[in-house]
Amino acid sequence: MGMVKRFIKYYKPHRKLFYWDMVCAFLIALADLFYPAIAKNIINVYVPGKMWNLFLLWSAILLGIYLAKAGLNYFVLYYGHVMGVRMQADMREDVFRRLQRLPFSYFDENKSGTIMSRIINDLMDISELAHHGPEDLFISLVTLVGVFVIMCTVSAPLTLIIFATLPFVVWFTGAMRTKLNDAFTRSRVELGEVNANLENAIAGIRVSRSYTSSEHEQKKFSKFNKVFVEARCRCMKVMGQFSAVSTLMTDIMYFVVLAAGGAFYFKGVIDVGELTMFLLYVNSFLAPVRKLISFIEQYQNGMTGYRRFEEIMAQHEEPEDPDAMELSAVKGVIDFEDVSFAYDVKDDKGEGEGKHNVISHMSMHIDPGKTIALVGPSGGGKTTLCHLIPRFYEVTGGRILIDGHDIRSLTRLSLRRSIGMVAQDVFLFTGTIAENIAYGNLDATREEIVEAAKKANIHEAIMRMEDGYDTYIGERGVKLSGGQKQRISIARVFLKNPSILILDEATSALDNATEMLIQESLEELSRGRTCIVVAHRLSTIKNADEIIVVGDEGIQERGTHEELLAKQGVYAELYRYQFRS
Repeated sequence: MGMVKRFIKYYKPHRKLFYWDMVCAFLIALADLFYPAIAKNIINVYVPGKMWNLFLLWSAILLGIYLAKAGLNYFVLYYGHVMGVRMQADMREDVFRRLQRLPFSYFDENKSGTIMSRIINDLMDISELAHHGPEDLFISLVTLVGVFVIMCTVSAPLTLIIFATLPFVVWFTGAMRTKLNDAFTRSRVELGEVNANLENAIAGIRVSRSYTSSEHEQKKFSKFNKVFVEARCRCMKVMGQFSAVSTLMTDIMYFVVLAAGGAFYFKGVIDVGELTMFLLYVNSFLAPVRKLISFIEQYQNGMTGYRRFEEIMAQHEEPEDPDAMELSAVKGVIDFEDVSFAYDVKDDKGEGEGKHNVISHMSMHIDPGKTIALVGPSGGGKTTLCHLIPRFYEVTGGRILIDGHDIRSLTRLSLRRSIGMVAQDVFLFTGTIAENIAYGNLDATREEIVEAAKKANIHEAIMRMEDGYDTYIGERGVKLSGGQKQRISIARVFLKNPSILILDEATSALDNATEMLIQESLEELSRGRTCIVVAHRLSTIKNADEIIVVGDEGIQERGTHEELLAKQGVYAELYRYQFRS
């Protein structure tokens, strides 16, 4: 019931539309109750008595009721769906807002396609439940009560015989509920896997083509698709059982009315008109029963989706101290005090297998405005160190300070506003060049965007493009070269103008000529800022104020380029290896 209550709260902003929808649904249910009663009077009274005027009058009234019912059905169908779509949009806003605040570890452990499936497909079914669920349930109850009362006024015993079948319908739907729930949940999980595989295959289409592995990708997709088909078939099997027995029950109701009604007619308890009315009311009785059955299906489908929606909403957001302070007037002093970091290791089933230590008891001090380079073998924790500073991940031991403040005592917004990052794997959003540069400062003017592009040595290349700064770059910047994408990301940081700069392998994927051009931009960008550079190409960090060699056991060496070469240690060996030719 707790989940249902949380679901109901989404009706609150749209309650006026909901109330009108229920009023119209109530009037539709009343309209359906009129026809059998009017038909009984026409058969028993107006036609035998040749009451032409009353026949025409009630026929006209019946036609008017049908016309009004058509208008009411239009309102319910249109505005009811509008309400459902608006509720769906509210939920999508909430879940997207929650995703924006979740820790990075959540996205490390969950596939993008699966998350998208929960936001799009699951919420579509919730929208249908939000509209049809209360409406169908309300109409069914009103109709059943109305039919029961009217039929009782004619023959209570016959009415009770007919309604005696209702408990069997209720029992059956309840018994099928668990099977339906399990089948639909499994189906949604498999659909998420199909979406995840599809999203991954489309994103990597160039890699699969270049390695001529399209057939392999087709087999992978077919495997996931087959599992999904099997899950849907299980759903359809349960639904088939449900539908077959439901149809049998409705047919039995017809049989009960015909057999019992015929017996009552032969005994003179009811007349022809009343028997006709009972037969007509069977439709009025079965319609809400069918709606109830449909409601059970919608409820299982919708609440399964809502449960998956709530699984995201139940994820803990990035923790923030309620007394967190704003970081302002940043000088750029950074201190690592006995910092450790470990992440959880999980098996294929998502169960924990322990922790993996990446950084253990590391301490270092970085003066403001200095450029510090981190070098060393892969897996030594260099990139992890960079991700700990803006609190993409939380330290598991020790603390990190900026200008003497523990970063956990600072608001994440002010902390990240003070830090700019340029990584090897540049992510550009689908859109124009100007929109991507402006991501560094969404309030920037076109002049400021152009100035940032000039500082990043990309302005002239942009102006050679047909649409200049309004050039559409395709998904993830697919229409641009690696160097162009990297310089746009640098322009973005210029526009942000942070006090602390993190360069994580910013040029390692580029050719030498492009690297030299971008290195000039990075040197300009680093001027006057505290800069942390992660680099494998040692030629790019010779001028760093200090070079720190990071290994499996923490900091192994530190000093300037000349000092480290003179030590003839790890750095000197790495340098000789890179320039052995």
